[in-house]
Amino acid sequence: MITGTTRVCGIIADPVEHSMSPVMQNFYGEATGRDLVYVPLKVAEDQVDAAVKGAYAMNFLGLNVTVPHKQRVIPCLKEIDKAAEAIGAVNTLVRIEGGFKGYNTDAAGLYRSMEEKGFQIQGASAILLGAGGAAKAAAYVLMEHGAESVHIFNRNEDRARELAAYMNRLAGREMFYPGGLSSWKELPDRPYLCIQSTSVGMYPHGGDVLIGDREFYKKIAMAMDVVYTPVETRFMKMVKEAGGQAFNGLDMLIYQGIIAYELWNPGVSIGPETVEKAREKMLALLEGKA
Repeated sequence: MITGTTRVCGIIADPVEHSMSPVMQNFYGEATGRDLVYVPLKVAEDQVDAAVKGAYAMNFLGLNVTVPHKQRVIPCLKEIDKAAEAIGAVNTLVRIEGGFKGYNTDAAGLYRSMEEKGFQIQGASAILLGAGGAAKAAAYVLMEHGAESVHIFNRNEDRARELAAYMNRLAGREMFYPGGLSSWKELPDRPYLCIQSTSVGMYPHGGDVLIGDREFYKKIAMAMDVVYTPVETRFMKMVKEAGGQAFNGLDMLIYQGIIAYELWNPGVSIGPETVEKAREKMLALLEGKA
């Protein structure tokens, strides 16, 4: 029931019709008994500043931001969180005095998902596949939580070098090592944790994989694929066939939304039962789309 006291949140994107955030966030509102409604907002790239100012003027509690606005929204902010500034992308806006503060809950959602599944990042040797925006968030997680070394493999080796150089400056030490896709053959022989941060293998291209050599997968003890449709990607299957553990990105998606919701509603905590129900709801939606 929408009343005169209902607070409004939303997601700005273009396109926005595919977003599953309204389903998730309205479910969290119902589950926690908050007088809140969450709506999709299609915003063109040249209208981001106007949209953010308008949302503040209309007393919006907060916003999510997704492709293609995660960088464009940064100049529109009153403040920015340290992690979001380092990653160079914002996906959550929280209302503060005079404007919005920007956060990146993608990185926090990835870490929460990895932690829950038993990934030991502290002191780990890691492999990061990809060098785009999601890779930067993943690299930040690995750096912040104490990975010993991170090998970045990407089709475009120059982009891998750029990301490694940036992250090494941020870390204050040499811990990121760039290479092309075939560079995995030079890896020291030890167990690695791996994050697959590209869209390769996403529906309807579920048979695609960035590295096809089965020998590569023998080096991976635990892996996270940020793709969540299909529920099991070929990358995940190859990790499992080689004896490792592999997980998809669905919980990362769920947790980044939960962290955003908790930022908008200080003092509210979403418990395990609600998380499980959200997971069931998302899986049903994904099965319908795929």
